Amino acid sequence: MQMSNRITSFQCSPIRRLVPYAREAKSKGIHVIHLNIGQPDILTPDEALQAIRNYDEKIIEYGLSEGEVELRKGLLSYYRQFGIEGLDEDNILITTGGSEALQFAFMTLCDPYDEFIIPEPYYTNVATFANIAMVTLVPVTSRMDDGFKLPEISEFESRINKKTMGILLCSPNNPTGHVYTEVELRELLELCRRHDIFLVVDEVYREFCYDGKSFTSILSFPEYADRVICIDSFSKRFSMCGARVGAIVTRNKEVLESALKLAQARLCPPMVEQRAATAALTAPAEYVKRVRECYEKRRNTLIRAMQRIPGVRCSMPKGAFYFVADLPVDDAERFALFMLRDFNLEGNTVMFAPAEDFYVSKGLGRTQARFAYVINEEELEMAARCLEAGLKAYRKSVMGL
Repeated sequence: MQMSNRITSFQCSPIRRLVPYAREAKSKGIHVIHLNIGQPDILTPDEALQAIRNYDEKIIEYGLSEGEVELRKGLLSYYRQFGIEGLDEDNILITTGGSEALQFAFMTLCDPYDEFIIPEPYYTNVATFANIAMVTLVPVTSRMDDGFKLPEISEFESRINKKTMGILLCSPNNPTGHVYTEVELRELLELCRRHDIFLVVDEVYREFCYDGKSFTSILSFPEYADRVICIDSFSKRFSMCGARVGAIVTRNKEVLESALKLAQARLCPPMVEQRAATAALTAPAEYVKRVRECYEKRRNTLIRAMQRIPGVRCSMPKGAFYFVADLPVDDAERFALFMLRDFNLEGNTVMFAPAEDFYVSKGLGRTQARFAYVINEEELEMAARCLEAGLKAYRKSVMGL
């Protein structure tokens, strides 16, 4: 049967499309070490779990389309620790995860065939959100040799035309781990002001900045309030990926009123999960501090081990819990399949996400891969050993080197 042209144009997720091969490896008794997906092994705060256990409503009713008031007020208090003031609950629209927040942003700001500028490599699922909204992503390439820092502002400006509706960032960045500075953000905001476009920033990983560095939120520039949209989520900071609770945060009332039309069409975000998210916000500040310290140790463990592997290049991520590595192979996806189908070290192998689909520009990223350091240090050390041995075997048996 003929499927729609729309769905035929979608790509399968490079993060998940190799899952059948991982499942097959596991059926053979091989232990697959998952570095492909940002699913933390950190325990969800007990406050959130207890809220679910204590949920005693007799009916799980529809809630408010914009999200429960208690949750939105809780977020206001949470944001104050990042110096974000001057918001109220009406500046927040709760969504079904950060994914829906991004989808709503595209569909609220753009007509079909409008454009959004995005630094690449980028979170690959954004391509699907853009396709659904019929939005064209226009890339500006950041490079590993520069630590994936923000490209020159002139590169962004050269891509702006009458169809450009905004610029999309992720900070701290998935997949590169770069954290955009106050100076970088202000330069982009001034560019957006000059051209009357929006700056949308995914801040899902804001808690995870390393080496003593602080985080600058896009919401801390009230003078640019009318053109700023923040995307948020509970998935990572509280290890609640499956709860699917996110948010759009903006001082632009027209944006929120328009996005609310989409929210009303899908009725409401998940009610029980909102109760859990509200409770998670009451977890001690020590919880997030411990999680950040844990990820920083894991980052150091895996990066140092990877940097010792001959031919592997990677930069030190400043935040989030991902990094991009360039591998001494002809094709990272081909190597990923080799690791799952044809290789194991002492009964272990590694799954990672090939990075070619993290780029809009064709031909980039073919030898690169994204790795997530969300598992314990012992597993990370074994993963690096597997990768080193696997690279040696692949280069000999497949590449003939």
